Amino acid sequence: MARTTTQQPPQSDDRDDRPLYARVASQLLQELRDGTIPPGERLPGERHLAAHFEVSRETVRQALEVLRRGGLVATDRRGSHATLPGRPVEAPESLTFPVGARSADPCAVDRATVTWETPPAEHAQALGLAPRRPTLVHRFRSVTPDGRSLRAAVTSFSAVALAEVAELARYRDRADGATPAQLRRAYDWMRKAGLTLHHRDSITQVGDASSVRVTRRVHDQYARPLEITDLVVNAEQDALVYEFTLPAAG
Repeated sequence: MARTTTQQPPQSDDRDDRPLYARVASQLLQELRDGTIPPGERLPGERHLAAHFEVSRETVRQALEVLRRGGLVATDRRGSHATLPGRPVEAPESLTFPVGARSADPCAVDRATVTWETPPAEHAQALGLAPRRPTLVHRFRSVTPDGRSLRAAVTSFSAVALAEVAELARYRDRADGATPAQLRRAYDWMRKAGLTLHHRDSITQVGDASSVRVTRRVHDQYARPLEITDLVVNAEQDALVYEFTLPAAG
């Protein structure tokens, strides 16, 4: 049965006499531990967090200060980000999200955001979504320091993925197209939800073959679609490398 998760604002509890900011800090810490915001990724801004928890921005500031004093959040010129140690990935790194996220250029600058919108028509069809039905759409772009595009990916998630993977569902509240959202552990979250992942990647030439397109389709053990990604790689500037591990002979 599909599971749905809705983030609730901090509730008044006669048994909890902590200040509101302390309760917000506790809920935010739980989201960090759940992996909703991966280690090192920038936290949403104060305005977004205030809307997410239905509190004032001053309460959010106080909650973040509590986490900073505990060494759980750090703030630098990029903003505030989680400093909790990440969980180990449960499978070989060959199945990275999004496909092609790792660039061959060590100086590449990456940016990723999420929106809640109607996906491309071919994505909607592959995911079994009704026409014009919105969903979570993830966009990833990697460029050289001088601004040349190396690779760009667009991923759309299915209703099944959002219903059964709580960490993905929580991103709907911050899917404004501006808040950074790497979703690096998306496949890890899917496995944690009890889903077995099967993927099929197809590679085609684009235009004059200076670029290649990789289309990844992921489904679970029940053949239900989970996500589809279209990745375009500049073959003149970057190299696409696939890694795999064979199990030992039994």
